[in-house]
Amino acid sequence: MSLHDVPVTPAVERRGIRRGVFLLPSLFTMANLFCGWACVVYAMRGEFHTAAPFIGIAVVLDMLDGRIARMTGSSSAFGVEFDSLADLISFGMAPAALTFQWGLWPLGRIGWAAGFLYLAAAAVRLARFNIQRVADKRYFVGMPSPSAAGVPAATIFFLSEGITERAPAALALAMLVVPALLMVSTIRFRSLKTINLARPVKSKVLVIVAAALALFAASPDIVLLVLAYGYLVSPVIEWMLSRGRRPATAPATDALPEAPPPIHEQDHPAGL
Repeated sequence: MSLHDVPVTPAVERRGIRRGVFLLPSLFTMANLFCGWACVVYAMRGEFHTAAPFIGIAVVLDMLDGRIARMTGSSSAFGVEFDSLADLISFGMAPAALTFQWGLWPLGRIGWAAGFLYLAAAAVRLARFNIQRVADKRYFVGMPSPSAAGVPAATIFFLSEGITERAPAALALAMLVVPALLMVSTIRFRSLKTINLARPVKSKVLVIVAAALALFAASPDIVLLVLAYGYLVSPVIEWMLSRGRRPATAPATDALPEAPPPIHEQDHPAGL
C-alpha cells in the first residue's frame, strides 16, 4: 500500500487548512520584507523611479497582513514581532537608504546622520506602538511609520532625478527629518483602520472611487504625492476644522452671578 493510497480524513484536511490560514498573514509580511529589500537594492543602483514604488507596495501589503490576521483569527505573537521587523526594513531602512542615495549624499556626514535619525525614529515608533495601550482606536499617537515612509517615497517617485548639489539637498533633509520627528511625537493622526468595510456602499462613494482610480491612472505620481503630504498635514487640517465647529459661547452680561449658598460643616463632602 503506497502513501498515495492512504485516505485523508476530514480531521487531517481541516488541520492542513488551519495551518495554511495561520501561514497566510506571514506570507504577506514576507512579501512586505522583500519590497523593502528590493527598494534598497534599486536605490543603490540609482534606479530611483523603480525603487520608490516598492515602498508603496509594502504599505499595501502591511495593511493586508493585519486585516487578514484579524479576519481569519490567526493573530499570534510571532506574527506581531515578524511584522514589526519587516516594517523596520520597509519603512525605516528602505526610505533612509533611498533618500540618502537620491539627495542626501551631497551633504556628507549630515546626510547619513539624517538617514540614521530617520531609521532610529522608525525603530522607536514601532517599539512604542507594540507596547502602548491605545485609548482611542480612531487615532495613532505619532505618525505611523508606513505613512512617514510614503512622504520620501512619493516625493522621489515624483522627482526621480537625483540631487547632486548641496543647496537643493537641504530640501531632501527636511523631507526626511520632518516625518522622523512626527513619528516620535505625541501628535494624533487619524487611523484608517477604523473604516467599516462591511457597511453598504452608496452610489456616490463608488463614483468617488472611480474618479480616484481615473486620476491615479492618469497621473499616479501626483496622486501619491498629494496623498502623502495630505496625511502629513492632516492633524493641522483636523484641528482647524474642529475649531470651526466649536459652539459659540454665550454673550457676556453685566449681571454678576449669584453667590452660592454657604456650606455647613456637616454638609461638606469630606466631612470636615
